[in-house]
Amino acid sequence: MREPARRDAFTRPNKSDTLISITKISTTRPVWRSASLAIALGLTLGGSAAIAQTKGSADHIKAVTGAVDSASIKANTATSKDWPTYGLDYAETRFSKLDQINASNVKDIGLMWTYSLESIRGVEATPLVVDGIMYVTAPWSVVHAVDTRTGKRIWSFDPGVDREKGYRGCCDVVNRGVALYKGKVFVGAYDGRLIAIDAASGQKVWEKDTITDRKMSYTITGAPRVFNGKVVIGNGGAEYGVRGYVTAYDAETGDQKWRWFTVPGDPSKPFEDESMAAAAKTWDPAGKYWINGGGGTAWDTITFDPDLNMVYIGTGNGSPWNRHIRSPAGGDNLYLGSIVALNADTGKYLWHYQETPGDNWDYTSVQPMILADITIDNQPRKVVLHAPKNGFFFVIDRTNGKFISAKNFVDVNWATGYDASGRPVEVPEARSPDKSFDSIPGPFGAHNWHPMSFNPQTGLVYLPAQGVPLNLTGEKKFVQNDPGPMKYAATTGWNIGFTLNTEQPKNLPFGRLIAWDPVQQKEAWRAEYVAPWNGGTLTTAGNLVFQGTADGRFVAYNAKTGEKLWETPVGTGAVAAPSTYEVDGKQYVSIAVGWGGVFGITQRATDREGPGTVYTFAVGGKAPLPEFTKYQIGNLLKGVKYDPKDVPDGTAIYVSACAACHGVPGVDKGGNVPNLGYSATETIGNLKDIVFNGPFKDKGMPDFTGKLTEADVTKIQAFIQGTADAVRPK
Repeated sequence: MREPARRDAFTRPNKSDTLISITKISTTRPVWRSASLAIALGLTLGGSAAIAQTKGSADHIKAVTGAVDSASIKANTATSKDWPTYGLDYAETRFSKLDQINASNVKDIGLMWTYSLESIRGVEATPLVVDGIMYVTAPWSVVHAVDTRTGKRIWSFDPGVDREKGYRGCCDVVNRGVALYKGKVFVGAYDGRLIAIDAASGQKVWEKDTITDRKMSYTITGAPRVFNGKVVIGNGGAEYGVRGYVTAYDAETGDQKWRWFTVPGDPSKPFEDESMAAAAKTWDPAGKYWINGGGGTAWDTITFDPDLNMVYIGTGNGSPWNRHIRSPAGGDNLYLGSIVALNADTGKYLWHYQETPGDNWDYTSVQPMILADITIDNQPRKVVLHAPKNGFFFVIDRTNGKFISAKNFVDVNWATGYDASGRPVEVPEARSPDKSFDSIPGPFGAHNWHPMSFNPQTGLVYLPAQGVPLNLTGEKKFVQNDPGPMKYAATTGWNIGFTLNTEQPKNLPFGRLIAWDPVQQKEAWRAEYVAPWNGGTLTTAGNLVFQGTADGRFVAYNAKTGEKLWETPVGTGAVAAPSTYEVDGKQYVSIAVGWGGVFGITQRATDREGPGTVYTFAVGGKAPLPEFTKYQIGNLLKGVKYDPKDVPDGTAIYVSACAACHGVPGVDKGGNVPNLGYSATETIGNLKDIVFNGPFKDKGMPDFTGKLTEADVTKIQAFIQGTADAVRPK
């Protein structure tokens, strides 16, 4: 979807406009040098007018972004004037000390401008802002630089990810944002490249391939982190059978500085270090885990403590999920589902705490963590606050990894709690090798990647919590990369060792915002939502909490009481976390909106849709909201001829090839990918023309040539039309 070529505060330039602006940049540099001299004179003589005239120029951008380094990021925590790194500060508290917008006047904030990201897939990025220059990412890892004073584009950078390879990631073609350091913007491209971009011009400075094995389906969706001259990035792909690792690169040159693997490799070969040798003792080699990759991918959280010089990595699920297959004799399978501390200079393993020993349910620990200094039992403690997928809120000593406490923040049925040593007290039925189990939480997690925030003034963590029902049944015969019937998403490379929803789950979905007291380990207040998959949170010294919702709202709450103080529609579901910053003495709040992610591909909670959009608000904002488009769901499919005998086989093939993106025909509404149960008759009637080298490859649709046969497609057609007929109101 492309905007009309209007030039006002609510649209951005088209491509030709961008070329004009780039031309201006290249031909007016001597003027900017003169402007730089004027700035210097203005600073001496008190001439603020000269400064205002050059804000947003290339020299201005170069100066303010070039000053961003570890020291400036630490210094910014005193004022929170800028938002220079993913979680605002190195502790990733997402607590802003700005209070110009507060609980008393938040009702008076209004829209300043909107900026279209020209995207229709999930938007998960937190905007970074330094002196009014914003950097935010769109799907397919496209980076946008925006002048927050006007809402206009400065530049955009498309890394050129092959759209036909979108199927190689589990959870939409998303990107959670960039890192900024000494005049460079760093982005992890979906296809596994780490790219450094000049912050002023948008030109690529260097590019590195982070992937160890290009035959495997590795991706990057997380935001890089930069500290002490190093850019650190992990990757995704555990569902596809990969081995996780994190890598640090020199921010200036892109040279690799260190790499740490999250799980052991082939035990017949030398281990990379002592931590891998120790981990291998917790895996059963009879499962040949190294062939299945092992998993443990560090696809999101990476957090740095500059005082301890430790970097904390959250590790992912096992590959496959099912431990009976992955490690038949059991074992903790280190370092799955863990927080791991590494030396920030060398990447050397220091300690770990495993939140889910022997992960069996896709209970990743990659969810955002917060570093805080709190008082427990009258003693000051340096802690990690963490709410992973498994439903328990953890407080861990970040100096040594020792367990302090854990309490479930949602209902759980896989464990009754944690003992004094920090191990879960498991429910035996949760690991049954052959009986179906309603996993609570399910693999979508009680908390997923959506960032939480911590307000030291209230002492509360603001946590996006959820429940998405899912039933797990262990596969009796598992073969890696075998796209057998009823193997979820196996045709596109998934290997999880479970069939899903063989039995209908009995629990119900929910979404809520929880204000959690990490000292008392209890809920202080909550806000209920109509659906799961609500956005990340921001909290401020103005006694506020901001959050976007799955049903298309941006909301502000009283941080102490949970009272809703303000809300505005944003056109579609919002999943990303907002940021706030000060520009020329005025506080702004921005959120990048775009429905998607692994839940949002197939599901929705709003009847509106729209392109990815950055919304920016401030007190006194008067800009009109953009026009919202009603979601066109269409009528239930009818008229496709089929043989009812093909429906059972079609069901099995559909689960293996189509369900992950298109959901259940006629039952789900469709997310940012259409539900096939509401397609036009001619679309499903000519399905082979779409499935085989079809017209939607540039939007991420896989080419199933060699993966499916025409006979398979005929059976899929039968399932789609048969299901639509079955759910049609009588």
